[in-house]
Amino acid sequence: MTLPFPPREEIARLSARMLLEIGAVHFNAVEPYTYASGLKGPTYIDCRKLISFPRIRSTLMDFMAATVLRNAGFDAFDNIAGGETAGIPFAALVAERLELPMTYVRKKPKGYGRNARIEGAMTEGQRVLLVEDLTTDGGSKLSFVDAIRETGATCGHTAVIFYYDIFKDTPKRLGDHGVELHYLCTWWDVLAEAREQGKFDKATLDEVEAFLSDPRAWQAAHP
Repeated sequence: MTLPFPPREEIARLSARMLLEIGAVHFNAVEPYTYASGLKGPTYIDCRKLISFPRIRSTLMDFMAATVLRNAGFDAFDNIAGGETAGIPFAALVAERLELPMTYVRKKPKGYGRNARIEGAMTEGQRVLLVEDLTTDGGSKLSFVDAIRETGATCGHTAVIFYYDIFKDTPKRLGDHGVELHYLCTWWDVLAEAREQGKFDKATLDEVEAFLSDPRAWQAAHP
């Protein structure tokens, strides 16, 4: 297992660049996107698209494995769990790099058979890393973590490719639940790289920055 350990800032810059390169980043201030919450915003990111780009996918998974090893420790985990559904392929790729078992966590029991939320072999006492594609406010992670802990395993870390970093209480929300967040890049990294590359027009990027600086105020002005 040979993994690169570039500086955190370089990982963030290159991760943002790759997301822009494959068209995973969408900015539109004229016709904002509607989020699952029903609120609107000028930003949208599609990390699932990464699975179709092997070289970029491989580099980002190297970055994620390196980030987790550097931040959490080199012998910190016994099992890598992906959250249904977007986290599953990334968990498999990270587990391969770290030479660890892989499992996945359902959003809810499947309703038949064993009615399980955990698929694969997860045992009491195992130290589990939860892998997902992204996090906004951390809410969905808590349900996955609770399902992992119900097996008798522990879960004190979650790793994502992309972290919104616009809701400032997210790290505390996860921390209060005993979970540390690890990530490769944020909207701020993507915005900086978009400006550097001249991606999108200035008016759009300025509107995106206004949203990132105060999303609730932006949403109130764009009902």
